[in-house]
Amino acid sequence: MNQFLASISKILKVKEIRGKLLFTAFIFLIFRIFAHVPVPGVEIGALQRLFSQSQFLSLLDIFSGGTLANFSVMSLGLNPYINASIIMQLLQMVFPKLEELAKEGESGRQKINQYTRYLTVPITAVQAFGMYVLLKNSQIIFNASPLTLLSIVVSMTAGTLFLMWLGEQISQRGIGNGISMIIFAGIVGRLPIVLAQQVSVFDPSQLKNILIFLGVGLLVIVAVVIVTEARRPIQVLYSRRAAQGAPNQASSYIPLRVNQAGVIPIIFAVSLILLPTTFARFLETSPNVLIANIAQNVQRFFAPERIYYSLFYFVLVVIFTYFYTSVAFNTKQLSEMLMKQGGFLPGIRPGSATKKFLDYVSLRITLFGAIFLGLIAVLPSIGQQITGNTSLLVGGTGLLIVVSVILETTKQIEAQLVMRDYETFLRK
Repeated sequence: MNQFLASISKILKVKEIRGKLLFTAFIFLIFRIFAHVPVPGVEIGALQRLFSQSQFLSLLDIFSGGTLANFSVMSLGLNPYINASIIMQLLQMVFPKLEELAKEGESGRQKINQYTRYLTVPITAVQAFGMYVLLKNSQIIFNASPLTLLSIVVSMTAGTLFLMWLGEQISQRGIGNGISMIIFAGIVGRLPIVLAQQVSVFDPSQLKNILIFLGVGLLVIVAVVIVTEARRPIQVLYSRRAAQGAPNQASSYIPLRVNQAGVIPIIFAVSLILLPTTFARFLETSPNVLIANIAQNVQRFFAPERIYYSLFYFVLVVIFTYFYTSVAFNTKQLSEMLMKQGGFLPGIRPGSATKKFLDYVSLRITLFGAIFLGLIAVLPSIGQQITGNTSLLVGGTGLLIVVSVILETTKQIEAQLVMRDYETFLRK
């Protein structure tokens, strides 16, 4: 405990880190304030009753940071921005010019981010319109006039763009990844409400399920910490240093993380897995009988309590883990950098052979990380099937994101502390 307090004291004494933490907390405060600014023309009481009856909508509300049940101007959350980011990543594989732009360094990434923002606007508008149709079909919106439609679409689009801007401010001037931190703030902000609801409806007969929930939660926390900290070190030797008179070849290690992608695959997978059910809910009241039947079948197929939902969720997490790892860990760039610096892997020729070896190792350890992420992502659904506790379905996925974000943010703070210590040492 004393060591923990000493670490907190050390962090707060660093002016730069303290400023970033305060700035991030300020952004969180702004987010929570706007999360309670409602969109005009919606009956909030009827909307909350609808959400309490639907596991799908409850899950969607979790990843909007609790803003959807209140139908605030930020109801869509960062889902449109995440979808736009996925589309832009896929387009880079299709269009060589975008791929070249992404390789131009910081200026290229800024242009890609700008295109992502532009793409977010129409995606948000379409999703806002779809939400309007959903609420209208559910008789939540009683005054379905063109002015009401316009106000809802404009308000929700502006809210998502503002939330996207807040996330970017955290990434640039605060601590952690902006997208992950905003989702983290939304989940944590709802914890007091969820706990109060659980206490108010506490039933002694459900004590066994609650204990199972707590046990699964502790296992998830321990497993996430272990896998996040797991590394596969690859030794690197530097021949140039030996040629300059060093008695032995200098060596270092490339610490390949088992989970290179962090929590991003979960966020991407949730954003996509909600799309089929979302569109199906829009079309279930279609006057066309065939379309309405297809929409109802899609809803049943992707219901959170069905096995198909868990399988699809698992596959998406695995795919996005590989996809994001390939983007974050560029083996070709790393092998070229090692060759320029005179570094090589023991027993491996520099250049293409090094790249193939790094690809081989990364493929194997990423497989383990991807399967692990997929299993703990669907574990709450399995637990819900066994216990019948719907809060387990939502709480488990949220717990995974919260723990992962805390670990990633802590590591970023530690890296800044180490950098500061090095700078202080060099000054001396």
